[in-house]
Amino acid sequence: MNRSVKILLILLTGVLICSLCGCNEEMMAKILGKGIIKMEPFGTTPDGKEVNLYTLKNAKGCEVKITNYGGIVISLTVPDKDGNLGDVVLGYDNLDGYIKNSPYFGALIGRYGNRIGKAKFTLDGKTYTLAANDGENHLHGGKVGFDKVVWDAKEIKESGNVGLELTYFSKDGEEGYPGNLTCTVKYLWTNKNELKIEYEATTDKTTVVNLTHHSYFNLACQGNILDHQLMMRADKFTPVDKGLIPTSDLSDVKDTPMDFTKLTAIGSRIDQDDEQLKYGLGYDHNWVLFSYTGAMRMVASVYEPTSGRVMEVYTTEPGLQFYSGNFLDGTITGKNGVVYQHRTGLCLETQHFPDSPNKPDFPSTTLKPGEKYSTTTIYKFKTK
Repeated sequence: MNRSVKILLILLTGVLICSLCGCNEEMMAKILGKGIIKMEPFGTTPDGKEVNLYTLKNAKGCEVKITNYGGIVISLTVPDKDGNLGDVVLGYDNLDGYIKNSPYFGALIGRYGNRIGKAKFTLDGKTYTLAANDGENHLHGGKVGFDKVVWDAKEIKESGNVGLELTYFSKDGEEGYPGNLTCTVKYLWTNKNELKIEYEATTDKTTVVNLTHHSYFNLACQGNILDHQLMMRADKFTPVDKGLIPTSDLSDVKDTPMDFTKLTAIGSRIDQDDEQLKYGLGYDHNWVLFSYTGAMRMVASVYEPTSGRVMEVYTTEPGLQFYSGNFLDGTITGKNGVVYQHRTGLCLETQHFPDSPNKPDFPSTTLKPGEKYSTTTIYKFKTK
């Protein structure tokens, strides 16, 4: 009897025993090495749209909860070095929190992630004016960006992994952007504890697109993130002005607080007397990633010594925004009644560079009819 037949017989025996003993769906899925999906109501938006919550649980028993309101990752539960499960993202227990007061917790960001200077850009000789929702600048798609809309959702299963496919149609002129944009984002939660995010978009008129994901991570599940150790494969970053708009320069990280080419505690230099840190009130900058060709590669990792949790970031994108939760100030009470204090979470947002529509030397974010916007990012969790 060959090995594949033996494995099949073992699996079939396990399924038979499970059925006879009344095993539940979760136990059956674990035996078969497959994930499961559950959907439940999550509330209603002020304009009457029903919102759902999807729980994706992999064969290891780790789970991600995602709502189709804003494509928000509500929770992400993975083990520490001792096998204890913990939720490593910030957020709310209910939909109202996300609607009333959310600093983009766990959300999909679009049409344009990050900032566009003076809320304007020119494309094909025409100037487009956007919402100025960050001082005089445009931030994360405007007043009603992709983080504040209800997406169409479809459950998916691929090779034993489970996921959610979200689709949104952004009309020509929405938030000031040109073109009807059809956007699809696929979340896949794998049996290797990887959250894979695939973004696609097409347009019927030349426009700009820069999609990203905005989870606030805390691998210790408590306290601040200053003892988290960060490495980014980037020897340059894009310095900013007082409004956090890039200056068009690419600056070397060497001999500056921006050097994370080796694992470095986030809090070790965050309060140094440095102009860029003062502008951002800490880290809130775009790093220029090594080896950008559009191919997938590992670009960053975060290690939290107490829990032993590690998060690796893989992407096809040229840039990575590292934000150290500087604007969290204790005024938000999140999940389980936890108050989110200063620097309780960190964001690693894969992207094209901020203000690229106004910076011709930056990698282009222009999308034309007949082209397809397509990028992928993976957040992989493990321990050491």
